[in-house]
Amino acid sequence: MPHFYRYFNSKKFNTHFNIVIILSILIFIIFFLKNQKYLMKFIMENNFEKTQKLNNSIIKTAVLGGGCFWCTESDFEKVNGVISVESGYTGGNGINPSYEDYGSRGFREVVLISYDSKILKFSDLVFYLIKHSDATDGNGSFNDRGQEYASAVYYETNDEKKQAEKIIKEIDSRKIYKKLLELVILPRDKFWLAEDYHQDYYKKNTIKYLYYRQASGRDSFIKKYWGNDLGIEKKYQKNNIVNPEWEMYSKPSKEELQKNLTPLQYFVTQRNGTEEPFKNIYNDNKDVGIYVDLLSGEPLFSSKDKYDSNTGWPSFVSPIMEDVVALRKDNGIFTSRIEVRSRYSDSHLGHVFDDGPKNRGGLRYCINSVSLKFIKKADMKKEGYDKYIQFID
Repeated sequence: MPHFYRYFNSKKFNTHFNIVIILSILIFIIFFLKNQKYLMKFIMENNFEKTQKLNNSIIKTAVLGGGCFWCTESDFEKVNGVISVESGYTGGNGINPSYEDYGSRGFREVVLISYDSKILKFSDLVFYLIKHSDATDGNGSFNDRGQEYASAVYYETNDEKKQAEKIIKEIDSRKIYKKLLELVILPRDKFWLAEDYHQDYYKKNTIKYLYYRQASGRDSFIKKYWGNDLGIEKKYQKNNIVNPEWEMYSKPSKEELQKNLTPLQYFVTQRNGTEEPFKNIYNDNKDVGIYVDLLSGEPLFSSKDKYDSNTGWPSFVSPIMEDVVALRKDNGIFTSRIEVRSRYSDSHLGHVFDDGPKNRGGLRYCINSVSLKFIKKADMKKEGYDKYIQFID
């Protein structure tokens, strides 16, 4: 029997063959991981930047800048008809910008939006961008300064340019803002995908993102001009939940608070204290209704978002609406946490952690019972909260 034939049928050959296969797989994995960014760019360039037909829908793309691309990506992913949103850079000099050098090279933070053009028009996206950014600032965006953070619209066709110009003219004519929009309209340039850790940053680093977003002033600015009217629809007024009495709340003096609150209520709400776990009024409460601020009465949490965290304090996956609470850094001796405070009474409520139910956003708002007052659903209309029943059903 020839030598090579005996070798191909030997255990030695099988061993060598398996080693070759394993090494090949390892080399492929290393190559993929090392070149993942460039592979993603190739996919983006050859698929997402072209108009496609998918499931009888015409998929188009748009490149828009609204300041911090973490925030812009998060906002646009909530829009019905948007298929995907990617963070990146555009408009600068050279190729392959990075987070370390994009600003100095003239690039701008932007997002690439893939959307169903049978549901959304380009003008809808421009209108939504104006609502969710500060398009009146041509030198940055909130706390982020520089041209790289200024809002911008990039057009591919003359029709898209005209749509953007029309929306800007309409907003300016209605004097929504105190000054005219400085939103620039530019020809679309090459889109460069940002680093992996920037994609879905608000999902991967939720607490850090929420704190950054709130500290930037973005949400308070949006609320000032648009209230709760945050959708695509062209409503130029706030919705029917406006100017409730807690927005006019004026915090009493220290002496009045001490007189009207129990020692524990004062300790928790005014001195950032913590009540005992399990031995508090709302930890085991399973009634349907809303939890409001003890002092101002502002709605904070819904029973629909409450869950048993086995920590001993009332726990919620989210506030009743995004901007009803304020987040602050709480730097302790041994740890750093994110404190939760009520917006109008500025009372300490508790803290937010990232160990909540993953299928419900992954957050746990751990709140002291004595900071809250519970309003049962049956009493909400009588107590003036009938407009909030929609949040508990």
